[in-house]
Amino acid sequence: MEDAELKVGGFSLKGWHVAALLPILSGLSGGIYYGYDAISRFNGMEASVIEVLDATGRIQSVEQTLAQNNVSGLGAQLSQISTQMVNILEQQRTLMDLKSKIERAELITNGIDQKLQALQADIDSTWGAINALEKPL
Repeated sequence: MEDAELKVGGFSLKGWHVAALLPILSGLSGGIYYGYDAISRFNGMEASVIEVLDATGRIQSVEQTLAQNNVSGLGAQLSQISTQMVNILEQQRTLMDLKSKIERAELITNGIDQKLQALQADIDSTWGAINALEKPL
């Protein structure tokens, strides 16, 4: 190994130089690889931290919007609306009952109107006959 010689770019390296430099070069290349990997991971973590910070800002703006729109008070408002809807439905049922009663009353009065007209005609003819009896020809 001491007699082995390697010529690279005008340099001649003896066997023991190569044997001594090989572990040093492999250690340096491993260090460079792990350094690059650590920097890549750091950049990835930095990007994810930025995303989290951006999400935190969006969450705060959503919370602020919810507070401004009084979302917490919606439960009370919805229960109040529900109560009003129940009242409206009850009143609608009452109105529907009244409508059916009115329709029945109209049917009855329509029949009465025709009967009254017939009776009025009979009464008029009866008075005409009485008048004719009182004033003979």
